[in-house]
Amino acid sequence: MTGTSGDNTWFRTFHPVPDAPVRLVCLPHAGGSAGFYYPLARALAPRAEVLAVQYPGRQDRRAEPPATDLETLADRIAEGLVPWTDRPYALFGHSMGALVAFEAARRLRAAGHGPVELFVSGHHAPEPDAGGTPQPVTDEEVIAEIRALNGTGDTLIDDPETLRMILPALRADYEALSRYRFRPGAPLDCPVTAFAGDDDPKAGVEGVRAWQTRTTGAFELNVFGGGHFFLVDRQAEVLGVLAEHLGRVAAPAVAS
Repeated sequence: MTGTSGDNTWFRTFHPVPDAPVRLVCLPHAGGSAGFYYPLARALAPRAEVLAVQYPGRQDRRAEPPATDLETLADRIAEGLVPWTDRPYALFGHSMGALVAFEAARRLRAAGHGPVELFVSGHHAPEPDAGGTPQPVTDEEVIAEIRALNGTGDTLIDDPETLRMILPALRADYEALSRYRFRPGAPLDCPVTAFAGDDDPKAGVEGVRAWQTRTTGAFELNVFGGGHFFLVDRQAEVLGVLAEHLGRVAAPAVAS
């Protein structure tokens, strides 16, 4: 199901909450889709309305070519999100989604529609003059990577038809990550809350802590036990942090 107040090309509202005082816009990891955030949308309703971003090249957008440039992807998402900024909103991104959320937040702030908070998960902060992060290239490398990160079940990976469908999007996402270069500019002014797994091979705790340099607002780091997809195993704890922070935004609207 989709919402009605903005362009639905990019956003999926699995649990619409028309009267919610705050929205949470969720951006998936490499190879991920909007459906990854279905449980989160259900859990946060009716306190918040969750918009899950659907990147091109997957699920109902499979016929579209996937994006291979992260900044262009952020451009399109930021443009599409403007009609949904009629109420306070926050951004949440995991892994690649953290970078896309950050870049979208920069664009939206510059346009006068900045988020009330940015949540980043499972990715280190971008650094000036840093080269693109090395990424898997061949199909074999991509499959080995997702096995190592436990991003999807082995049953799905071992199914040839499923692999045929997901590999193009995965390769495109990894290309976008490898090409991405952080462009220094004005920091965000909203709070940034970061999530890290203490055994994440892709995003060490100190790298995630470095997100505090990307805002002049408040910063909070939450570390959970687990690897790259700790937020699946620690869903209740992550939800608790999100609900608490979003509740701070919602409280004035409820009181009025």
